[in-house]
Amino acid sequence: MHPQLTLCTFVPSESLLKSLSNFLSSERFVVHTTDSEPEFFALVEEHRQYLDCLIFQDNGSLPPMINHLYEQGILLPVVIFLKESEALTTFVNTSYQSDEENITNGALPGNFKYLFHSAEVQVPTSRSPEITNLIDQAIARFLYLSPFCSIPHKFVNVDESTELTQRNFLMHQQRRLSEKLQERLGYLGVYYKRNPQLFLRHLPSAEQQKFLENLKLEYCHILLKYFSTDSNLNQKIDRLVEQAFFADISISRIVEIHMELIDEFSKQLKLEGRNESILLDYRLTLIDVIAHLGEMYRRSIPREF
Repeated sequence: MHPQLTLCTFVPSESLLKSLSNFLSSERFVVHTTDSEPEFFALVEEHRQYLDCLIFQDNGSLPPMINHLYEQGILLPVVIFLKESEALTTFVNTSYQSDEENITNGALPGNFKYLFHSAEVQVPTSRSPEITNLIDQAIARFLYLSPFCSIPHKFVNVDESTELTQRNFLMHQQRRLSEKLQERLGYLGVYYKRNPQLFLRHLPSAEQQKFLENLKLEYCHILLKYFSTDSNLNQKIDRLVEQAFFADISISRIVEIHMELIDEFSKQLKLEGRNESILLDYRLTLIDVIAHLGEMYRRSIPREF
């Protein structure tokens, strides 16, 4: 059985909710509906790792709700239904909705004003019968969204650690959605969508240095916890591998980082008069990370049918 797409809706209008429910009643979707903000946040938190798309009705309360999602580090595909009067002044057309370059670079055309992120789909409520296509469109846009996409800062107040959580969550969701779509649709054309402008070699030198320092720090944490009972270790490895993949980091660079850290550990052990042979066991860490990264690169290569 093909995997279903999991949706969460915040739609205060009973008529709009009824219309959407009619069109989302197929076996393709699992839908969690609510018109209550506390219940919506509870649903999002409960299904956080499995949600594929959010559906909002803009009744004037979205900015603080979106602010709360930002503070939780959550970015997901989203369809937003606007009031008819607002929709008339919003830039929505087919050419923009399929413009991957604008989405990736965060370059919004005309007077488009987004509420959640630059890959969202905004439509009038009259287009509710098109909801299945709109969901597909929102997910397709989301797959091209840059981890460094801009957000409406006037509504949010997040620190650097929260922004890092957002980027990691975004990359994880993009990877998970790509795999789910590939399995559901039965073809290999919707896998990993990477923005070449974010490849390490294309970043300014200062950003390259900062990225590599952060990557080395995360790898160091993995080494230190590798033989512990840390239940989050696999998630940490996945996060590091995703960052390396989207930055187009080579496996040889990961090996270099590993050797640099092992050399530093070795010097410290010698200063403490301890046996450094234990460091040989950490070759398993390197093999683990390389296997994950190699698999991501392998699966990103288009295959012949």
